[in-house]
Amino acid sequence: MVLPNLKISLVIFSLFFLILFPVLDFPLIVYSDSTEEVHALLKWKTSLQNHDKGSLLPSWTLNNATKISPCAWFGIHCNHVGRVNSINLTNVGLKGTLHDFSFSSFPHLAYLDLQVNQIFGIIPPQIGNISKLKYLDLSSNSFSGTIPPQIGNLSMLKFLYLSANQFSGRIPPQIGHLSYIEALHLFKNQLSGPIPHEVGGLSSLNELALTSNFLKGSIPPSLGNLTNLAILYLHNNSLSGSIPSEIGNLKSLSSLALGNNKLCGSIPLFLGNLTNLDTLYLRNNSFSSSIPSEIGNLKSLSILELGENRLNGSIPLSLGNLTNLDTLYLYTNSLSGSIPSEIGNLKSLSGLELADNELSSSIPHYLGNLTNLAAFYLYKNSLSGSIPSEIGNLKSLSNLDLSENKLSGSIPHSLGNLTNLAILYLHSNTLLGSIPREIGNLKSLFELQLGDNKLSNSISHSLGNLTHMTLLALYDNALSGVIPEELGNLVKLTMLTLSDNQLQGSIPNLRNLTNLIRLRLNRNHLTCNISESFGIHPKLTFIDLSHNNFYGQISSDWGKCPNLGTFDVSVNNIIGSLPPEIGDSSQLHVIDLSANHIIGKIPSEIGKLSSLIKLILRRNQLFGQLPSELGSLIQLEYLDLSSNRLSNSIPRSLGNLVKLHYLNLSTNQFIQEIPIKLEKLIHLSELDLSHNFLGKEIPSQICNMRSLEMLNLSHNNLSDFIPRCFEEMNGLLYIDISYNELHGPIPNSTAFSDALMEALQGNEGLCGDIKGFQSCKASKSHKPASRKIWVVIVFPLLGTVALLISLIALFFIFRRRKNALQTLQSSPRGTRGFLSVLTFEGKIVYEEIIRQRMVLMMSTALEKVDKEVYTKLIYLLEKSLQSRNFIRHSQVR
Repeated sequence: MVLPNLKISLVIFSLFFLILFPVLDFPLIVYSDSTEEVHALLKWKTSLQNHDKGSLLPSWTLNNATKISPCAWFGIHCNHVGRVNSINLTNVGLKGTLHDFSFSSFPHLAYLDLQVNQIFGIIPPQIGNISKLKYLDLSSNSFSGTIPPQIGNLSMLKFLYLSANQFSGRIPPQIGHLSYIEALHLFKNQLSGPIPHEVGGLSSLNELALTSNFLKGSIPPSLGNLTNLAILYLHNNSLSGSIPSEIGNLKSLSSLALGNNKLCGSIPLFLGNLTNLDTLYLRNNSFSSSIPSEIGNLKSLSILELGENRLNGSIPLSLGNLTNLDTLYLYTNSLSGSIPSEIGNLKSLSGLELADNELSSSIPHYLGNLTNLAAFYLYKNSLSGSIPSEIGNLKSLSNLDLSENKLSGSIPHSLGNLTNLAILYLHSNTLLGSIPREIGNLKSLFELQLGDNKLSNSISHSLGNLTHMTLLALYDNALSGVIPEELGNLVKLTMLTLSDNQLQGSIPNLRNLTNLIRLRLNRNHLTCNISESFGIHPKLTFIDLSHNNFYGQISSDWGKCPNLGTFDVSVNNIIGSLPPEIGDSSQLHVIDLSANHIIGKIPSEIGKLSSLIKLILRRNQLFGQLPSELGSLIQLEYLDLSSNRLSNSIPRSLGNLVKLHYLNLSTNQFIQEIPIKLEKLIHLSELDLSHNFLGKEIPSQICNMRSLEMLNLSHNNLSDFIPRCFEEMNGLLYIDISYNELHGPIPNSTAFSDALMEALQGNEGLCGDIKGFQSCKASKSHKPASRKIWVVIVFPLLGTVALLISLIALFFIFRRRKNALQTLQSSPRGTRGFLSVLTFEGKIVYEEIIRQRMVLMMSTALEKVDKEVYTKLIYLLEKSLQSRNFIRHSQVR
């Protein structure tokens, strides 16, 4: 019995020893192992960029290390033996890397959560040494590089969250070794390549989220093996191909999100077997064919998004079975037919978007039963008929968009019941009648779009009650009367568009609308002093008051609108000069003041508008020289200063406007030559310098404008030859050089050969192979023939004439001496002067008779001679006789 008792004693002692030994030995183990963990944590803290800030992990000090243990530190948890098994430092502002984090110092670590910090760099491969890790969350940081394949060594891992970082490269196939993994979140990174088929081996996986990466290739059929999968998020990638049939095996699936990819084919029928589906998200792919009626079997479905595909056919009636449906988005497809009445059964529906399809017929009145509806979008269809008054029953509605259809009739007064409505878009229909005053009851309304209809009568004063309104668009209707003064109370307005109506009278005081960003009142019959209705609008970027009857001067206050980008007051009755302060609006991109009565010079301060793209000042009364500062507008693409009284030379600085594609300086008083520096305008497509006083030749450098398509130089004083380089301007389509002083050959190019006669006329010296002009070859061959005629005919005739003149001269000299002698001998002294004059005059008459006979003889001889030669010959003969008469007169004197 002793032996057995001894055995029992030994057994009891052994058990006691086994229990007591760890306790007795514990202080020594804790001391050595905790010291290593403490120093590892402190070393990592020191490596962080913001470690010196007192607010970062203040408890992490040796002073607070009880028995040299970190277990009491913030974010640190230990197991029952005092070893660190959990680190949770979520969203504490850590900034640094994991390079100095000693993973091997934490062999008992099971939980590591560093999400929502500013940790960057790579994940060190040593992370694979934490063999007991079950939970790893590094999401919402700035990690980069590839996911280390050593992650696959964490064989105990159940939850891996690496989302919202900057990881790149491929998903390592070693992830397939994580046989216990239940949640794998890699979304919002820059991962590329295909989804590794090894993922299909993670049989315990419950959540797979690879959303928002650059993954491509097809969906691996192996995913069909994940029978425990409840969430499959693959949206926002570049996945292609069809949905594999194996996905139909995922009977536990509750959320399937494959949207925003490049998937194609038809929506598979087997999706109707996934009866646990709560969310089906397939939007923005290339799915075609019709929506399968089997979708109607998914009775648990609350979200169905099939928008932005290529689906056609009608909306399945079976969708009316989805009584739990909260969201139904079928927008931007090619669905046709009418809206099925079964949609009226979806009483839980809060979002219905059927926009941008080809739906027809009328809006069903039973949609008024969907009293939980908050967003209702039917825009861009072919719906017709009137807006059903039952829409006014949707008291929960906040967004209603029925725009861009063929709706007619009047706007129902019942819409005034939708007191929660924030957005009401009814534009681009054919709605008639007045704007109901009940619209003024919609106190929550932010945006009201009624433009592009056939609404008439005056604007309701009740709109002034909508004090939360930020957008009011009533453009392109037949609204008349005055703009209500109450609109001046809408101080939150950022956009006001009343253009293309028949509004008249003055506009309300808009000085209080300091939040205005865009204002369009163009194309009405408004009349008021433009300088009195507006103030300083610091947020204004766009204003169009064109085609009205506004008068007064442009206020210098416009220069105090720092964000103004477009300023259009064209076709009004504006007077006065351009204020120099306009140069202070540094963000101006477009100025159009055309067709007004603006006078004076263009201020040089306009050169400060470095962002200006379009400047139109045509049809005013501007005068003087163009300021050279215009050459500073290097962003300018469109410049029209035509139909003014601008004078002097065209500034050479315009050659700096290298982005210019349209330049019109026509109908002014510019003089001197066309500046050679305009050759730098290589993007210019249209140049009009017509109706000026420009002179000298057309510079050949104009041919460097290779983009030129239209050129008008008509009605100037240009002379000399047309540059032959025009023949190389293949892009030139239209040219007008009429009414100048050009001569020589017309260039052989399409622009000239296709030009109308009117575009070339008024230049007497032009020639070429164009209808209405003399051939240049004929002109050249005519000159040698003329020379031959001069040699053969003219010179012998001139010799004969010279001989006759000599004989006549000798004859008259002889007769003169003889008569003079007789006169001296027989005449009394007192009558000599009278008789000599009579004799002289008689000789002149006689010689004139002789000259006329000679001319007649010559004309007869030259009947067949060229007209030009004949004229020159007569001219020489007359000069000869005049010379002889001059000699005779000298002798008489």
